Amino acid sequence: MKEMGALELGGSFHGSLLGMILDAGLVVQLVLLLLFIFSVVSWAIIFLKYKYYRHIKKENEAFENDYTRSSKLSDVYPAAKKYHKSTLAEVFRVGYAELTKINKTSNEAVSGGDEISLSSLDNLERSMNRACNTEMTKLESALGFLATTGSASPFIGLFGTVWGIMDTFKGIGARGTATLAVVAPGISEALVATAAGLAAAIPAVIFYNYFLNQSKNMVQDMENFASELLNIVERHFVRK
Repeated sequence: MKEMGALELGGSFHGSLLGMILDAGLVVQLVLLLLFIFSVVSWAIIFLKYKYYRHIKKENEAFENDYTRSSKLSDVYPAAKKYHKSTLAEVFRVGYAELTKINKTSNEAVSGGDEISLSSLDNLERSMNRACNTEMTKLESALGFLATTGSASPFIGLFGTVWGIMDTFKGIGARGTATLAVVAPGISEALVATAAGLAAAIPAVIFYNYFLNQSKNMVQDMENFASELLNIVERHFVRK
């Protein structure tokens, strides 16, 4: 009897993961397909964001070197135009463009050391704040999908598991038996959905927190840089 039970179990239960997926019910398969899509998109975002953040860090370091070596803001601007992904360079470009606009409006030569008014300094501060907010939006774009994947995937997988177990007990009721050979395949197939949900959620949560922390650091660097630039302008150009 033990050998017959083992044969029944081996014949009806495919031990491979692919076999369990193929033997699962339609609802469980749809859940697995949805989780697969979530996982693929999440990993695509992770790789693209990692590459994007790495380029930003590299260009920020290069721009800071050019910035510290320059003695005039007018000398920094041509260098800033080279760094298309640098958040610091973008803040400087926006700030310098606003200074140039102020210069044209008031007929005061900024690079020559002439003075500007405090109201113009407020305009400069607002323009750089807008630049910081714009860059922050770019940095955090698509991170919401990682957050959604991390929070929703376990529940989607759990739904597939519950549905699969319901089908299993429904089959037990139809057969009138509850042997291991009847119960084990259905429960195993159902639990695959929970495992898939966790597999999609765990990397999404880890990298979401990582990228969010990186974004906060970059935003802080932009705000510090904008404050430093404002201090330079106020110290050298503002008429009090």
